[in-house]
Amino acid sequence: MNATESKTGVTLVIPALNEAPSLPELLEETAAALRGLDWNAVIVDDGSTDDTWRVIRELAGRLPVTGLRFAGNQGKAAALAAGIARADREWVATMDADLQDDPAEIPGMIRYARENGLQLVSGWKKERHDPAEKTLPSKLFNWAVRRATGIGLHDFNCGLKLYRRDAAASLDLYGEMHRYTPVLATMNGFMVGEVQVHHRPRRHGRSKYGWSRYFRGFSDLLTVLFLNRYSFRPLHFFGGVGVTLTTAGFIINAYLSVLWFSGAAIGNRPLLLLGVMLMLAGLQFVSMGLLGEIILRFGKGRPANPVERTP
Repeated sequence: MNATESKTGVTLVIPALNEAPSLPELLEETAAALRGLDWNAVIVDDGSTDDTWRVIRELAGRLPVTGLRFAGNQGKAAALAAGIARADREWVATMDADLQDDPAEIPGMIRYARENGLQLVSGWKKERHDPAEKTLPSKLFNWAVRRATGIGLHDFNCGLKLYRRDAAASLDLYGEMHRYTPVLATMNGFMVGEVQVHHRPRRHGRSKYGWSRYFRGFSDLLTVLFLNRYSFRPLHFFGGVGVTLTTAGFIINAYLSVLWFSGAAIGNRPLLLLGVMLMLAGLQFVSMGLLGEIILRFGKGRPANPVERTP
């Protein structure tokens, strides 16, 4: 089904990792909050080791819920990608399964998106109910992304987001790319906005996030910035660096050649080694750019696929 064939209403995409105690309460809240809206939910079990899959199957028997299950933990980005691929409503809302996101915010986010012509509305947890070891790296992360991308959102990493289905379908999610969906959507030409949302303390289990995920996220930020500028022209980046290095090496070696023709000994001069190394490095960068162009045209990875689903 393409975007123009989407049904009105909203599909919720909910990644879940060991969230068996939270899911029944979350779906009951969702059913109450979205009463009057045409809605369904896709819950993706991302390799849980508790009773999450049993709970999802039970919910699928009495609510408009589809369950997907990965054989092992694939990460939140892969879970979101699998759920979004099965969304069939006009709007797609993503939210975490830990009850910290409030499904009652979704109707207001839909109204806000329609009134302002937005294809993505990101939640802003202005008042967070998380420990300092989670909020401090999040503030640093959001500041860095704002400065690097020029997109003035306060909270890029909020799990509660609303997308037009075509905007959600345009996202290429892997690694930690789920943190950058507003950036990716902006790159794809969609209008992005932000609203304050209610954030709640965790009621069950423990957080799966830590400093290590933010370090991986910053690595993916470099990828996003590169893709934003050079995704369709990698040779422009690598070729530019390569030409600069090669030119610098050529100038050094030309200078040394003049000295050599003048009778000076240059074989033991470190500058000769530097000139040769710069030229070789420059050629390698140009080669990387050419390989990037080839890969761009002929190769692309495949997203992770669930191994089991509810009827």
